[in-house]
Amino acid sequence: RTIGDRIGEAKASGNLGNTLKILGQFDEAVVCCQRHLDISQEQGDKVGEARALYNIGNVYHAKGKHLSWNTAQDPGYLPQEVKDTLQKASEYYERNLSLVKELGDRAAQGRAYGNLGNTQYLLGNFSEAIAFHKERLAIAKEFGDKAAERRAYSNLGNAHIFLGRFDVSAEYYKKTLQLSRQLKDQAVEAQACYSLGNTCTLLQDYEKAIEYHLRHLVIAQELGDR
Repeated sequence: RTIGDRIGEAKASGNLGNTLKILGQFDEAVVCCQRHLDISQEQGDKVGEARALYNIGNVYHAKGKHLSWNTAQDPGYLPQEVKDTLQKASEYYERNLSLVKELGDRAAQGRAYGNLGNTQYLLGNFSEAIAFHKERLAIAKEFGDKAAERRAYSNLGNAHIFLGRFDVSAEYYKKTLQLSRQLKDQAVEAQACYSLGNTCTLLQDYEKAIEYHLRHLVIAQELGDR
C-alpha cells in the first residue's frame, strides 16, 4: 500500500484470506478475498479476478462444511444457514468457471468442476453433482492427473448411491480402487474397499461384501488405524 502497488495489495489480501480460512475465521477471510476481487477487477486483472472468485468459493465451501459437521446429517438434509452458505460457494465457483473458460485455462476449469460437484452433492443435488464430476473426470484424464481422476471416480460413486444406482456406484468404486493401487495410496485403497463392501451389501452380494470389508480391515490394521 505504501508504494501504491495495487496488484501486490490484491495478492496479499488473497493470501490473508486463504490463511484466515484455514484458521476457521471465515467472515474475515471473505472480507480479504473480496478485497482481492475488487482490486483485480479495478486493475483489469482477469487472472487475479478468477483466483479471487475461486478463493471466495472455497471460503464459503469450508464454512458450509464446518457448519454441517455440527449437524452430521445426510447430504441434502441441511439447516437453512448451511444451504445458503453452500449455495454462495456454488455461485462463486460458477463465476470462476465462466471466467477461466474465457481465459482458456483447462486446469482451473477442472478444479472449478470438482468443487461445484462437491457443493452440489452436499446440497443434495445429486444429478447436478454427477454432471460436474463427469466434467472433472474428463479434464483429469486430459492432463493425466491420476489423483484427480481417482477423486472424481470416488465422488461419482458417492452421488450414484443417493440416486439408488448401486451397480453404477460399484463400477466407479472399482475404478477408484484400481487407481488407488496404482498410486500406492493404502488409506484411499482401504476407503474404496469400505465403499465397495457397503455397496455390495446394498446389492445383496454378501460374499463380495465380506471380501472387501476384510481387505479394508487388513489395511486398517497394517496402517495401525484404530
